[in-house]
Amino acid sequence: MSTTRRHRLGFLLVASAFATAMAFATVPTPLWALYRVRDGLPTVLVTVAFAVYAAGVAIALFTVGHLSDHVGRRRVLVPALALEAVAALALALTPDVVVLVVARVLTGLAVGAITPTATAWLAELHGRAASTRPATPAVVATAANLGGLGLGSLAAGFLVGHLGDPLRVPHLVFLVLLVVSALAAATVPETVTAEHRPYRVQRIAVPAAARGRYLAAALAAFGLFAVLGLFSSLAPAVLSSLGHAGAVPGGATSFAVFAAAAVSQVLLVKLPAHHQLRLGLLLTGLGVVVLGAGVLAGAVALFVAGGVVAGAGVGVLLKGSLTTATSLAPAHSRGEAAAGIFLAGYLGMALPALAVGFSSSAGVSFAVSVPVLAAVVLLLLASVAVALRRNPAPTAA
Repeated sequence: MSTTRRHRLGFLLVASAFATAMAFATVPTPLWALYRVRDGLPTVLVTVAFAVYAAGVAIALFTVGHLSDHVGRRRVLVPALALEAVAALALALTPDVVVLVVARVLTGLAVGAITPTATAWLAELHGRAASTRPATPAVVATAANLGGLGLGSLAAGFLVGHLGDPLRVPHLVFLVLLVVSALAAATVPETVTAEHRPYRVQRIAVPAAARGRYLAAALAAFGLFAVLGLFSSLAPAVLSSLGHAGAVPGGATSFAVFAAAAVSQVLLVKLPAHHQLRLGLLLTGLGVVVLGAGVLAGAVALFVAGGVVAGAGVGVLLKGSLTTATSLAPAHSRGEAAAGIFLAGYLGMALPALAVGFSSSAGVSFAVSVPVLAAVVLLLLASVAVALRRNPAPTAA
């Protein structure tokens, strides 16, 4: 096989492994309600299990996410896929809530290592495959990342609805997929020459000359990840409160939101960053208003429709926030600028979901907590719009 063909095949294998890894991260989404019913768990424990995943992602992004630049892509991606396989095996053998929390930490650590590594590897493999379409790696990475997150909840919902032993079978299926993905990734050509450098944790760099605009992008990331957190952790419970209990509706709703995010990001990839921010703020704001109103009125169609609209906004807003942050930073610190955006995002994914979980355990209904969350996100987005207007983009950016 020629070198070019090997790199093309490697591109497909890495994209598939990336999507599989991200899909496994959302497998528990339609299963949360099953854990709650079986073990009598309060909603707050579900959100804690979700929050530790977000914490694991953030920790890995700052500790090992950049290591593949020095030790090689394969040396990071393959062990990270194996770590997810360990989490899947643990959950398949012992679907206990304690094991669930530990497995979610392991999954978060793996995803935090896989995301930057696979994204960079796709770009390098594509470049060496002599392709004439430079935008392809970014589009494929988006589809694998956000699309994979959506497919995981959809696949788990389907497996639960059609096969027995719902707390084991989805994890067994993904155990096989993850092992195959790790073996396949081990055959992909390496694109980085390993070099020995002193280890340091990934730092956060906030460009001093454009701090206001950068912080606006970080605040936008916090708000948009709060929407993703709601649909990754609490969507099945909210749907159940609206009279649509079951793993299939929960998985399908989560899939629709993440799919909308992936599609909007792919379709609008060429839109200038400032237009991405404006459109993302508008769509996300409109979506959270509709989904909050849907929960308040007890209308599941409005909740789902609002989630899809918000998801579309989230996809383009995430792209605009990252592009804005990295364009404000010098070339040598763009990774550090992006790290700050992701830190804000994963805080946004964990903290609001935890707040809703704690309020639910205290007796506050979703008809109150979800509209309040929607109002908070809307207020954050309005603050972002004001901050962006007061801090225009530098001409050089």
